Amino acid sequence: MGTGNYVVDHIPPATPCNRRPAHPMLQPTTITVHNTGNPTSTARNERDWLTNPSNNRTASYHIVIDEHQAIECIPLSENSWHAGDGSMPASGNRTSISIEICESGNYAQTLDHAAELIAKLLAERGWGIDRLRRHFDWSGKICPRLMYDKGKWTGWLQFKQQIASKLTQLASGGETMTKEEKALLDSLKTTVTHLADRVVYLETKQRMNIPAWAQSAVDAAVGAGLIHKPEEGSEDFYRLLTVIHRKGLI
Repeated sequence: MGTGNYVVDHIPPATPCNRRPAHPMLQPTTITVHNTGNPTSTARNERDWLTNPSNNRTASYHIVIDEHQAIECIPLSENSWHAGDGSMPASGNRTSISIEICESGNYAQTLDHAAELIAKLLAERGWGIDRLRRHFDWSGKICPRLMYDKGKWTGWLQFKQQIASKLTQLASGGETMTKEEKALLDSLKTTVTHLADRVVYLETKQRMNIPAWAQSAVDAAVGAGLIHKPEEGSEDFYRLLTVIHRKGLI
């Protein structure tokens, strides 16, 4: 999801029902994932619901995301009321960044956007997927409900893997190698290995028990990557190597 699709639209501190309590959360420890529980609502709908006069609930969330955009509703440096586990210092409400995933529209696309966003949040903080939580982990509520799968949480496990894949892409610069690029990289690695062997050989050949008359043949064979332990050769081996070298075969 491009940065242009991330909208900061914070609800006012004076929003009714204490939905933005403004408790500092300067060092959150986890990211908590939710589903909105509304199959027709968009991210904009959810953001507007937080300031809707008819809303009499305290519940709130940091970011809500759909197939088109993500909206930051409460600063990530403040807490939101999302975990259902009270207001103690170690509660999810006071320590976790909350992400609401909309259920409307192209849900697969929404999940992809959410995975990308969460991966960026993890990467920015130096975190791994072990920092991910479900609403369920805090209060036992079946949420994110679309990942529940009759208690097996198959969707949750798949979503975590999706995030892990995005996190890996971010760590590698966001690029995936083609087959041709991988083949070239493998070739370069082989070349580097041969060069390393050559350097070691040049540094240690003075200590090797190699006849002087065979030295040029051994040098050529090591340079071509044909032998890696020339010091272990017998005199007959050196003679054969010298004959081959003189014939121009190495």
